[in-house]
Amino acid sequence: MTSPDLTDVFAYIDAHRDEYLARLIDYVRRPSISAHGVGIAETAAYIAGVIDRLGMGAVVLPTAGWPMVFGERHDAPEAPTVLLYGHYDVQPPDPLEAWVSPPFEPQVRNGRLYGRGAGDNKGQHLAQILAIEALLACRGRLPCNVKLLLEGEEEVGSPQMPDFVAAHRERLRANLVITADGHIDPSGRAAVHFGVRGVLSFELRARGANRDLHSGNFGGVAPNPLWTLVHLLASMKNEAGEILIEGFYDDVRPPTHLEREALARLPVDVEAVKAELGLRRLDAPAGRGYYERLALWPTLTINGLHGGYGGPGSKTVLPAEATARCDIRLVADQSAATIFERLREHVRRHAPEVELVWQGAMDPSKTPLDSPYAAPIVAGLTQAHGQEPLLVPAMGGSLPEYVWTRTLGVPAFVVPYANADEANHAPNENLELERFYGGIKAGAAILTHLGTLQHS
Repeated sequence: MTSPDLTDVFAYIDAHRDEYLARLIDYVRRPSISAHGVGIAETAAYIAGVIDRLGMGAVVLPTAGWPMVFGERHDAPEAPTVLLYGHYDVQPPDPLEAWVSPPFEPQVRNGRLYGRGAGDNKGQHLAQILAIEALLACRGRLPCNVKLLLEGEEEVGSPQMPDFVAAHRERLRANLVITADGHIDPSGRAAVHFGVRGVLSFELRARGANRDLHSGNFGGVAPNPLWTLVHLLASMKNEAGEILIEGFYDDVRPPTHLEREALARLPVDVEAVKAELGLRRLDAPAGRGYYERLALWPTLTINGLHGGYGGPGSKTVLPAEATARCDIRLVADQSAATIFERLREHVRRHAPEVELVWQGAMDPSKTPLDSPYAAPIVAGLTQAHGQEPLLVPAMGGSLPEYVWTRTLGVPAFVVPYANADEANHAPNENLELERFYGGIKAGAAILTHLGTLQHS
């Protein structure tokens, strides 16, 4: 199949690089810290204005938390409708002293823009917006229909997304969803992610006596809540790496042949990863492939175990209480609600005096690799970058993609534009400018290739 001619569009993008950089700087310098409520309303209004100037009828939609920004343009009734999702909120910039330049005073150094939100996620969804602008400037219309949704609470777990998407189902209706977030493969190749793992966060709270006790006077008399948690946690996962919560694996979807082939093609130097992280081995089980671990298998992680004395010297104390904070990464077709109930039963059976506290969750999401929308996305990335992207059945982290695949019932794809070392959530977050400009071209090419499909 011959690719559509995008010579004029790519030339337009190249000719406007300086302007695009100035606009990215103007966007990144605006704080929009959802955890603190700083700059949210102002930034939502700003980016809504940018979208509205594209003839997309932008609106700022209130939620029980921070608002959503939405716009749409329908130029091609015969073509599919794609919903582009991103988030205008950013992480807190702390620790400020670790930044080379202030987080909200963007600075270009060595071909990168440094600033909070440059890669996560302002630079990536701005690239999508500028792709729309370039197509309109060169062609006067879009090759497919486009809806755009920017969230203001992604960095605090997207708590409003499930209810918002359910309530605005018709407004958001589309044939597919594309999220530009995350980073490209460390090899430098673009990637298409067809799914994400879900996450369930919880806390275990154990209590003993009504106060800390002397370990000599009361050791062997009063139960130790730290030992209670140690034994409970040991009952949940064995040394072979198997999670022992009854029914935990019941809903895990087996990988398809296409997924196994795609995973086998993903480049990784396991020994180099181990060396970089100072590891002698990978986690059990030893025979599991690197990307198989991240895409196909759920995990149980102890994030922290707290109780008793941790100061200098010794203190022979028998603590009155202890807590364990944990997360479970979920894979298709597990659900956070079901796994939490199975976890509750496990705790009730093994340590009924321990309190189990739900702390938040996102369900997993999965789109088949043979989706009819995969080919135009791959073709667009290939035309923009001159190299085929890698296909990733699911990324190890979590995004609220389940609201698209489960609530809207449409395929969803994550197409990252940022560099692998973007340092998102960390000091000195950055975006390679060539990735930014390449993302604009990729966005324009993907929309153009989607426009070659007939609406279904």
